[in-house]
Amino acid sequence: MRKIHKLLLILGIPTSCIILLLLFVIYIWFFKNRPAKDELKEANLDKCKESDDVGKDDILIKFRGCENLTVHDILDAPGEVIGKSGYGTLYRASLLSADSVMLLRFLRPTCTGKLEQIVPLIQVLGSIRHPNLVPLCAFYAGPRGEKLLVYPFYSNKNLAQFIRDEDGDTHKWTVISKISTGIARALDYLHKGLQKPLFHGNLKSKNIYLGHDYQPYVSDFGIHQLLNPTAAQEMLEGSAAEGYKAPELIKMKDTGEQADIYSLGVIFLELLSGKEPVIDQDLYLPSSMRAAVLDHRLSDLYHPDILLGESNGQTPVTEENVLKFFQLAMSCCSPSPSLRPDTTQILKKLEELA
Repeated sequence: MRKIHKLLLILGIPTSCIILLLLFVIYIWFFKNRPAKDELKEANLDKCKESDDVGKDDILIKFRGCENLTVHDILDAPGEVIGKSGYGTLYRASLLSADSVMLLRFLRPTCTGKLEQIVPLIQVLGSIRHPNLVPLCAFYAGPRGEKLLVYPFYSNKNLAQFIRDEDGDTHKWTVISKISTGIARALDYLHKGLQKPLFHGNLKSKNIYLGHDYQPYVSDFGIHQLLNPTAAQEMLEGSAAEGYKAPELIKMKDTGEQADIYSLGVIFLELLSGKEPVIDQDLYLPSSMRAAVLDHRLSDLYHPDILLGESNGQTPVTEENVLKFFQLAMSCCSPSPSLRPDTTQILKKLEELA
């Protein structure tokens, strides 16, 4: 130490300069190693580009189509509850200043992961754009841990409502074909069109909205990754109760491509039969149905009105095509994940049957 002190004296460096130099080094070290949470807040507040509107503890991340959205637009919007789940609430909200209607999904603070963990996934979800996927427009996180996902609102029914209501188009083969193909394309994009595959995790008819001319829009993809393990497992149990859970799935964290394919097969069966996928119904035992069902209960496999297309001015559909569609649905619901087709094979088959 004495040698260093002598060396500094020899070099003529004043003590005050040494102290300043040490303080500068400490400052640089602290700046580079600040807590990740502080960095996260600053990075995202920069993205808001509206410092006058965002509070110190608010975070608003906006994506394409919602660049002008503000925190006040979201928090002051009159909302109507249109759905509830164990992990959150779904609102239909009228954004007054933006003069538009949006869908707000509130995620309960106790059900979500830490903010610094989920923001990278939010960035991925917000970047996804596809003609058959509901785009994430914005994400808001408040000071009490509340989190809101902002989506466009589709005024038409979701697919579950459309199937149950049995309006004039429910059993038209052209409509069934269009909806099925659109959902499969959305899933194909999530599985194969991104740099890293993204699995839906909660695919069901309630999560598919219908736009103009029955264009399907798949929503809620990747939501399970925003939840903590307990809430994600509750989501899986809810999916099981509704008949969409693949039989091999024990934990939500293990969900993957083949689990999504299973859920897709159940949706195909819904479209074909007009029945709900309830576990204890004879028709809806996708994991255990056998060829005997196909041989002895053809009348229960699809709604009879599907074959009336010719009299309604539609393109005639043959029973052979309907049964091939049923077989495709059943292959998606195979008890063995390895026997289920992938989205490429499904789309090819749907094109043949259209």
